[in-house]
Amino acid sequence: MVAKIIKDGVYAVGAVDWNERHFHGHTYVTKRGVTYNSYLIIDEKITLIDTVRKGFEKELLENIRSIVDLSKIDTIVINHIEPDHSGAFPEVLKACPNAKVYGTEKAREGLLKYYGVSGNWTAVKSGQSLKIGKRTLEFIDVPMIHWPDSMFTYCAYDKILFSNDGFGQHYATNKLFDDEVNFDVLMEEAQKYYANILWPFNMLVASKLVAISKLNLAIDFIAPSHGLVWRKYISDIMEKYLYWSAHKCKKRIAVVYETMWNSTEKMARRIVEGITSEGVEAILFDVTKNDRTDIASYMLDAKGWIFGSSTHDGEMLPVIAGFLHFLKGSKAKGRKSFAFGSYGWSGEAVKDIEDTISNITTFDPSFRVVFNPTEEELNKCFEAGKSFASKIKNEE
Repeated sequence: MVAKIIKDGVYAVGAVDWNERHFHGHTYVTKRGVTYNSYLIIDEKITLIDTVRKGFEKELLENIRSIVDLSKIDTIVINHIEPDHSGAFPEVLKACPNAKVYGTEKAREGLLKYYGVSGNWTAVKSGQSLKIGKRTLEFIDVPMIHWPDSMFTYCAYDKILFSNDGFGQHYATNKLFDDEVNFDVLMEEAQKYYANILWPFNMLVASKLVAISKLNLAIDFIAPSHGLVWRKYISDIMEKYLYWSAHKCKKRIAVVYETMWNSTEKMARRIVEGITSEGVEAILFDVTKNDRTDIASYMLDAKGWIFGSSTHDGEMLPVIAGFLHFLKGSKAKGRKSFAFGSYGWSGEAVKDIEDTISNITTFDPSFRVVFNPTEEELNKCFEAGKSFASKIKNEE
């Protein structure tokens, strides 16, 4: 990536990680790569907002040097300390010896723990601001969106909200703005990002959106720390965040299962046939063959969730167990579910599913079959899918 102009005096100077396919360890599959966005403002006090992941510091520093000498940077703003944003911080400090650093107190504590350095630090919080010349930067606390240290920075002069992990997407591209790429792909990645990063914090996202709206900020650009800068579709992504954070859903159904000897898979397929007979959208996901990232994204606004597993050693199978423990953390509301599965001796998987996620969904009666389902039992699967789909379709 080379430095790019957002508007006069404001540059994107971060890095593109074209080949990263796993984020947050292996919990998030990034099929389209990742960007680590950092922003440079040229004013009386030259200001850098956020850094990049370790390993990309050379690219960051070269991008900055193409605009200004590093020693002239007066101010560094740290919106969030997670290593994909702060990994280059120690090298940036060395290259910018005169810089003063601004962030939350939690950010300072975290940087010291990660790197043993925090620089010439000033702790800031909501309502405080920093004049850097003709521009003034305003700080907005957004704790747990998605770490305790997180904040946004707003520049009224340029009408830019530097939103760090808010409104991001994992989308490697040589483009800068939202209207320079395919809109459907952009929103797909934005939804995937929300489902896998921010979903557990829905209540906080909703309250912060309300708080920010009360500030009456004029916003022409949203500059997140991952993905494209929003300028054309700001209202679209804002509406989506309001929608997702309010636990609103579409009348569609996710059928998620893991099978051992294909008996549970046979049941799953007939359930989907029953759903389809009611004209309701559904997707069938084998958790061993689909990325958790994609499944969660679809489920984010799906009203109906159906889960199946074979029983092995008195438990549901391990991959779906891991997925459900992840899903439990979403703190979802308003979903309807039922569970199903096959077994040989004891059949605990169905109850295991219910017990794992009963905090985030209500369950219709579940069912199970011994060994291979008979045609009569498969017909019951069809009817269960049909009946469940009818409830989803007719719910107000």
